[in-house]
Amino acid sequence: MQIWVDADACPKVIKEILFRAAERVKVPLTLVANQPLHTPPSLYIKSLQVPSGFDVADNEIVKRLKAGDLVITSDIPLAAEVIEKGGYALNPRGEFYSKDNIKERLNMRDFMETLRASGVDTGGPSALSLSDRQSFANQLDRFLVKYRYSLQA
Repeated sequence: MQIWVDADACPKVIKEILFRAAERVKVPLTLVANQPLHTPPSLYIKSLQVPSGFDVADNEIVKRLKAGDLVITSDIPLAAEVIEKGGYALNPRGEFYSKDNIKERLNMRDFMETLRASGVDTGGPSALSLSDRQSFANQLDRFLVKYRYSLQA
């Protein structure tokens, strides 16, 4: 199992949670972005810089993803591709995307995009709160506990 991070838009505090988790559980973590990223020295943490361009990082993640891998992203179309390929997708607010909820999320995203294109100010997402960070850390820990348990079984 590997953790992939859609790192261009991933909040720094979420990356820090991921760095600690990768070290603790000894699971490979790769941040994928179209800009250079600073990562702590680690056997488990690396970054992958891809060329600039629309969805280049997303496409690279999907290309390298194996079934059972975890992807950290707030990009709903990327999450849909991850799920289709047998991976898991967790957003920085601690919500897992699943086969049960991804279509609804895609439909809402498309609806909001249509509203914005017609000139409606839909606002943006709220700032990442302390409870969002805690929810992310809790969901990540639960996932990693299941992962470690499956290795022991």
